[in-house]
Amino acid sequence: MEARGLGISGRLRSVAVFCGSSFGHDPVYAEAARHTGRSIAERGIDVVYGGGHVGLMGAVADAALEAGGRVIGVIPRQLDDRELAHHGLTELHVVESMHERKALMAELSDAFIALPGGAGTLEEIAEQWTWAQLTIHAKRSGFLDVAGFWAPMRDQLAGMVGAGFVREEQSGIVSFSDDLDELLDMLQAPPSWTDKWGRATDESPQP
Repeated sequence: MEARGLGISGRLRSVAVFCGSSFGHDPVYAEAARHTGRSIAERGIDVVYGGGHVGLMGAVADAALEAGGRVIGVIPRQLDDRELAHHGLTELHVVESMHERKALMAELSDAFIALPGGAGTLEEIAEQWTWAQLTIHAKRSGFLDVAGFWAPMRDQLAGMVGAGFVREEQSGIVSFSDDLDELLDMLQAPPSWTDKWGRATDESPQP
C-alpha cells in the first residue's frame, strides 16, 4: 500500500468519507451528508467513498458532483451486483472484497471523515485510526459530530486513554467537531503523534 500523505502544498487533495447506507431517522443526517459533499468539492478536494447510491453515501456523492467536484467510489463486486453502485461518478472502482475496498480507499485518500452510520462506518474509520497508530500510514481521521451522534465515541476515546490502552500523544490521530470546516482544517495538520512504541511518526518504518 502506498503511504500517501498530504500534497506538497500541505493541503488535502482527497478525503474519504465513511457514512451510513441508510438515511437514519433524523433529517439532519442527510443535510449534513449533502453539506459535507458540497463543501469538500467547493474546496477542490476529491471525495473518496464507498461507491453506493443509497442513503447518506449517495447524498454525499450527489452533492459533491452537483458542486462540480470529483467523486471516486470503491465498491465490492457483491454490492455492485445488487445494483447498489452509483454509476454517475468520476471514477468507480469495483473490487473483489471489503478488505480490498478499504485498502484502496486508504491509498486514494489523504484523510478520513466519519459521518453518522452503523457498524460498517465505525469499522471503517476505526481501521484507519488503527493503521495510523501502527504507522502503516500517517493520515488523520475525524468524526463529524452531527447532533451529538459521535459524542459517546469522544468519551470512549477519553476512557481508552485514561485506562492506558491509547497513548495520550496518539489521541490526536482522531479529531471531533460539529463544524465541517473546522474538522477539515484539523485533518490538514501534519502528523505529530508517536507510534505505539513511542517513536515519532517520521522515524517509523513505512511500507
